[in-house]
Amino acid sequence: MKSFYRIAGLLLAVSLIAGCAKIIKPRSKPSELTVKERVELALRVKSNPVKLTGNECAVVETNKGEFTFELYSNDAPNTVRNFIRLADAGFYDGLIWHRYVGGFVIQGGDPLGTGYGGPGYTIDYEESGRSHIKGAVGMARGPDRNSASCQFYICLEPALNLDGNYCVFGRVIEGMDVVAELRTQDTIRRISITHP
Repeated sequence: MKSFYRIAGLLLAVSLIAGCAKIIKPRSKPSELTVKERVELALRVKSNPVKLTGNECAVVETNKGEFTFELYSNDAPNTVRNFIRLADAGFYDGLIWHRYVGGFVIQGGDPLGTGYGGPGYTIDYEESGRSHIKGAVGMARGPDRNSASCQFYICLEPALNLDGNYCVFGRVIEGMDVVAELRTQDTIRRISITHP
């Protein structure tokens, strides 16, 4: 009888330890982060130094396929640095494309998935001198010119009326057919920064 209680006690202790391990185990994928954890992550990396070479590209993996856009590091260095920090930290991994307007834009990068979320800070507007041609990648913002942060959009067709009001910081150079297939609720699986 004593050995039964001893074994039962050991099993209970092992199950409690295993249960605790599951509770405190850190998340292995950024896509599993809560909104609060994403914001904390963004605030931790917002001042990290980013050395730009002028050859940076972003490879965006989605549930519909992959596309690549070049980053205008020379024309919008502060905006590009901000985007790279967030991408490198995994901030975008697992987020959805929350806005689709046919013939206009597809937009994502919001931790809330509503168009009203952000990383807990904003960046100043930066005039890149680039135009909103088809495939242009720009930083979304609110009514305040200096309210951009993490949300970005891709022009599905030219939108020259946006020029001078939103920072164009990149352009899709491969996979525009994938971009054209994206809709709301599609997923950004991962964004990787490359230096070809």
